Amino acid sequence: MKHYSPTDYVNWLEEYKVRQKAGLEARKIVASFSKRFFSEHVPCNGFSDIENLEGPEIFFEDELVCILNMEGRKALTWKYYAKKILYYLRQQKILNNLKAFLQQPDDYESYLEGAVYIDQYCNPLSDISLKDIQAQIDSIVELVCKTLRSINSRHPSLAFKAGGFSLITEIELQSQVLDAINYVLYDQLKFKGNRMDYYNALNLYMHQVLIRRTGIPISMSLLYLTIARQLGVPLEPVNFPSHFLLRWCQGAEGAALDIFDYIYIDAFGKGKQLTVKECEYLIGQHVTAALYGVVNVKKVLQRMVGNLLSLGKREGIDQSYQLLRDSLDLYLAMYPDQVQLLLLQARLYFHLGIWPEKVLDILQHIQTLDPGQHGAVGYLVQHTLEHIERKKEEVGVEVKLRSDEKHRDVCFSIGLIMKHKRYGYNCVIYGWDPTCMMGHEWIRNMNVHSLPHGHHQPFYNVLVEDGSCRYAAQENLEYNVEPQEISHPDVGRYFSEFTGTHYIPNAELEIRYPEDLEFVYETVQNIYIAKKENVE
Repeated sequence: MKHYSPTDYVNWLEEYKVRQKAGLEARKIVASFSKRFFSEHVPCNGFSDIENLEGPEIFFEDELVCILNMEGRKALTWKYYAKKILYYLRQQKILNNLKAFLQQPDDYESYLEGAVYIDQYCNPLSDISLKDIQAQIDSIVELVCKTLRSINSRHPSLAFKAGGFSLITEIELQSQVLDAINYVLYDQLKFKGNRMDYYNALNLYMHQVLIRRTGIPISMSLLYLTIARQLGVPLEPVNFPSHFLLRWCQGAEGAALDIFDYIYIDAFGKGKQLTVKECEYLIGQHVTAALYGVVNVKKVLQRMVGNLLSLGKREGIDQSYQLLRDSLDLYLAMYPDQVQLLLLQARLYFHLGIWPEKVLDILQHIQTLDPGQHGAVGYLVQHTLEHIERKKEEVGVEVKLRSDEKHRDVCFSIGLIMKHKRYGYNCVIYGWDPTCMMGHEWIRNMNVHSLPHGHHQPFYNVLVEDGSCRYAAQENLEYNVEPQEISHPDVGRYFSEFTGTHYIPNAELEIRYPEDLEFVYETVQNIYIAKKENVE
């Protein structure tokens, strides 16, 4: 109902018909994705059907949400592609909003709004809105006012209306506001800088900062700044190296000011007020006066996204590199001609084997911006074109039959929940080869020759509970007699349902392994019988 005005007349029958039509269209598109994109990541142009849909986008999104909320262990493939489509739709909308936001004049200082766009883009499936985050901050402001009233019952900030912006000029009155903020934030609500888990992306998302009551210097500063400004204290953001700060002017209005006319506030350090010397002590180095200057919204967002970018590069387990992809999108939305980041984006897509046509577009743009990148660009262009040609040459689907003589040594089947004997991780099999199909370098690096059966044994593609994909030797796997769901983002790409004992392959995977399901049923039955006998 948030999309309708209570004062408007709505023909609900017609609205229902439009919603029903959008729902049917959404399901048709979701159902087509597995067949079209099972063997590869959804390409850029794979979403063109969605972009050309008629009717309100909110209805299409609503149907996708309904699919995601279907009964937990079923319709996994539908949920997998519905999530991808919803992710794409919302990110495109948010990115357009961010680009429009960045066109605002430099004096448009809604730091919180910009931070929320970043939060929304990196968490498009979460229900995050500026309105809700502002409401949470307003509730903190109310607590600050309550404390402020006990300090000075006639304080002018107490008369400010929500949503407005008024300014307090007297330093003593400003100081009272900051004292009240420090008490409420750090003593009453227990907000604190996250020193224990500093390099966690959640520290940069404003909705998570409010939920977890912790963050890093830049996110804590934006929260502190927003509260202070609502109460009339004109704090300003300082893009200080290694530790984002706020500054509070102590000089007379209209006078020529230098860096010593400000007190610097460390929101990460419980609102501690610092001199210039103490700021340098904080980071352990002397810096130039320019680094104490105020920065605009775009520079603040650049710093936030830069932090996310650094975290994305550190990702180890998430093989989709989603955070790195999202932060690159955001950075390039602000600075579209950053050659090194464009090159990183092209290399990332090339490494992941996705969107080869987009890789070529990026490389062409890089070549136009900086012809000196010819070597790196030429290498990627050549290998991307080779990748496209190989995809064209692929004919049909490789079908693997368990009854085939060359597969006689294969003991396990797709859909079975397994345990690694050596490393102890739980996983589900989504593919197998009668012998190791990896190259000599991989075999050497993974020390496969040290295994009793070496590489002349079946190897299995498995989705691991930590989110990784691995290639495991048969002798290292065993049945998991206490099977459990495998929490992996790609489970729905291969399986349609979890039964409680095993996964059922979706139509596309079953085409490739048509006899495996029968073996799965037999294996599960034998495990059940063995467990029953052990109990008896």
